[in-house]
Amino acid sequence: MESTWKEQHPSTGPEAIEVFFDGDCPLCKREIAFLEKRDAQQRIVATDIANPSFDASQFDRSHVEFMATIQGRLPNGQWITGVEVFRQLYAAVGFTRLVRMSRMRPVNWVLNHAYQIFAKHRLRLTGRCDSSACSIPSSAQG
Repeated sequence: MESTWKEQHPSTGPEAIEVFFDGDCPLCKREIAFLEKRDAQQRIVATDIANPSFDASQFDRSHVEFMATIQGRLPNGQWITGVEVFRQLYAAVGFTRLVRMSRMRPVNWVLNHAYQIFAKHRLRLTGRCDSSACSIPSSAQG
C-alpha cells in the first residue's frame, strides 16, 4: 500500500515535489544535481529509481512505468509525468518566468514532443544500450 507524502517526507513544505529519476542516466543525474544545488528551500525530494533499494510497487507502479517517463508526485498525492514534472521542479527553485514561458502554446507543444522523443530514446542517447534492450517498451510510454 502506498504511503502518504507527509509520512514519507514530514519536513517538506506545501510546495514540494518528489521526482522519480533514473540515477543511471548521466543527463538525468546532471539535471537533478543542477536543481538540487538551487533548491535552497528544500522543496525537491529526489528519488533514484536506479537505486537497488527502490521498490516501484510501493507506489502502485511498475519499474517499466518509472523508466518510460519521468514521474513526479505532489504533496497532495497527485502524480504528474513528463514536461509537467520539470515545470514543477523549476517552479520549486524559483524559475517561474521560465515555467510561464514553457506553458505558452507553441513552446508547450515543442517541449512535449521533444521530451517524448527523448524519453523513448534516452537509453540510446545516453550510451546505455545493450543487445537486449535499447528503448523503453512503447506500451509503457506516457
